[in-house]
Amino acid sequence: MSGPGRLATLADVATLAGVSKATASRVLSRPELVAPETATRVLSAAQKLGFVPNRAARQLARGRTGVVAVVVPTLDNAFFTPIIAGAQAEAGEADLQLTVAVHPLAGVAELTAFERLSHQVDGFIVVAPRGPDDVVRAAIAHKPTVLVDREVTGASSVVADTATAFGSLVSRFADEGRRRIVYLGGPDGSWQNLQRTAAVVEAARGRAELTVLGPYPATFEAGVRAAADVVASGADAVVPYATAIGLGVMFVLRGGGAGVAAAPVVSSERMVVDALGLQGVPAIDVDGEHLGRVAASRLIAAIASGAPAEATPLRLPVPVRWPAVPGPG
Repeated sequence: MSGPGRLATLADVATLAGVSKATASRVLSRPELVAPETATRVLSAAQKLGFVPNRAARQLARGRTGVVAVVVPTLDNAFFTPIIAGAQAEAGEADLQLTVAVHPLAGVAELTAFERLSHQVDGFIVVAPRGPDDVVRAAIAHKPTVLVDREVTGASSVVADTATAFGSLVSRFADEGRRRIVYLGGPDGSWQNLQRTAAVVEAARGRAELTVLGPYPATFEAGVRAAADVVASGADAVVPYATAIGLGVMFVLRGGGAGVAAAPVVSSERMVVDALGLQGVPAIDVDGEHLGRVAASRLIAAIASGAPAEATPLRLPVPVRWPAVPGPG
C-alpha cells in the first residue's frame, strides 16, 4: 500500500479493490467494459488512495502518443497564431498535448524530417503547405491529417474562404467607382494566394484596372517595400494578401512617404481597422481560432475512430465588414 511520501500506484489500487492490475487499468481507461460493481470498487479505491493515472502510459498502452502536431510553414505570419490557439484549446479538451513544428513542405527534401516527426505524434494539422499536391500527399500519408488553408484531392481540409471575401472586396471597390485596384500577392507556392488572385481577377474583369504585384512574404517589411510600386500604379484601392503586408503599405502611405499625394484605401482585418480608427476601410474578419478548433475536431475524431480523417473539404465563410466608404476624389 502507499505510505507517507510515496505516490499510490496502479498495483496499490488493484490490491485495495481486490482485482488484478489489468482489471484496474481497464476500469480507469475503458470502464464500460467492466461490470459496474467492479468499476465502482476500483474507482473508490483510486479516490481513497489519491491515485493519479499516468496519462502518457495510458496512451502508449493504446498504441498512441497522446500528442498531435500543428505544422506551419513559418512563424513570421501572425495569421497562424490564432489557428494554433484554437487547435490547442480543442486538443486540450480531448486530453491531448499539442506541439508546433515549422515545415513549409515546399519540396521532397522535407519529407524525411516530416516522416521522422510522424513517429512522435498521433496526427497532424498541416497549415498552408506550399509544395505541390504530390509532396503534400506523401507527407500526410503516415498519420491522420487535416489540412488548413489548402485543399488537396482525397485529403481532409478546412479552409477559410478568403478568396470569396477578396473577390467581394474588389467588386465593392468597383461599385464605388474605384478604377485602379492593386492586389499585393502572397508567398510563392501559396495555394490560398492562387485562389485569391483568381477571385480578384474575375471580380475586376471589365469593371476596373487591376494590377497584381508580388509574390511577397507575409511580412510588414514586404509591405514597406511594396509601397513605392503601389504609388507608381496610381491605385485608389489596395487589397493585400496578408495583414502584415497591408500594415507595411499603410505605414508608408499614412506617413506621406514614397511621394504620396492621396493615399488609396488599403483593406485590412477587423482588429486593425478598429485599433487604428480607420475610416472608410473595409475589414475582413477571419476567425482563426474557430478555424483551428474545427480542424482539430476533425483530427481528434479520426484518431479516435482509427480511420483517416474525413476527406471532404470544408470551406468556412469569411465575413467582410463594409463601412460607408467615400468614393475617390
